[in-house]
Amino acid sequence: MATISAQAVKELRDKTGAGMMDCKAALGETDGDLEKAVDWLRKKGLAKAANKAGRTTADGLIGLAQTATKGVVVEVNSETDFVARNEFFQGLVRMIADVALTAGTDVEVIKQAKIGKLTVAEAIAESVAKIGENMTLRRAASLSVSGGVIANYVHSQVAEGLGKIGVLVAIETTGQVDEATRFGRMVAMHVAASNPQALDPSHLDADTVRREKEVLADKAKAQGRPADKIDMIVESGLKTFYKEVCLLDQPFIHDPGKSVAQAAKEAEGKIGAPIKITGYVRFALGEGVEREKKDFAAEVAAAVGPR
Repeated sequence: MATISAQAVKELRDKTGAGMMDCKAALGETDGDLEKAVDWLRKKGLAKAANKAGRTTADGLIGLAQTATKGVVVEVNSETDFVARNEFFQGLVRMIADVALTAGTDVEVIKQAKIGKLTVAEAIAESVAKIGENMTLRRAASLSVSGGVIANYVHSQVAEGLGKIGVLVAIETTGQVDEATRFGRMVAMHVAASNPQALDPSHLDADTVRREKEVLADKAKAQGRPADKIDMIVESGLKTFYKEVCLLDQPFIHDPGKSVAQAAKEAEGKIGAPIKITGYVRFALGEGVEREKKDFAAEVAAAVGPR
């Protein structure tokens, strides 16, 4: 068996990011051949990636990429928040967002798209092996305009286009691009803060509206309101509901005395042409993911072992 030097272990570790003992084992299994040891670790690394697939991934980053008239937002999850600070992981998320600009928003299609010589799925698997945490491409969405701008805002930004909340807003207009982009960014900030359910009442889910009507009607009946007034009370209540959940009806966070629709109308003066907010996308990291509850005391005790 070849003698494995500390320098060889260090070189392999620097090249692969694998642990010291794993590097030593790899060199031992390949008679000190560095390139074969790299392949050995890659194979083991990919196997470890598969074993990590059951771990909860609720942290990570939201990534944005765009052209003048099209934008995409992706969510790439990891097990811990520490990974979001890793430049290697940040680069991976940025590359996936760039790929989604042309590949589309179907997660499986994105995974099969190429990043250099690797598919996105292979790049994610290699990143799992290198960083040592499970990672998943959870979702992607896009927004485009035929004429106008796509504005964006990233909240809790850790690097350009990467953060905890990512928002895209579509502004249709023939006016000044700079002013439309500035106003669009203000709307995107509003979306990040207010989290509307829909653009306007016509885009709300029918079941959501039906349930709200039932709640309003039952509440009015319980308060003893006259039966012939119930419909009017429900309609009034719906208007209040729309102001809470519909973007265009919400009070604009930058000027609460106006609705977002009114602020858009006012912005037309600076933009120099009519504008229309045609859509938005808002991704918040880990929303809807049930986080795994960990007993850290038990984990430490298990790692230390019996005394």
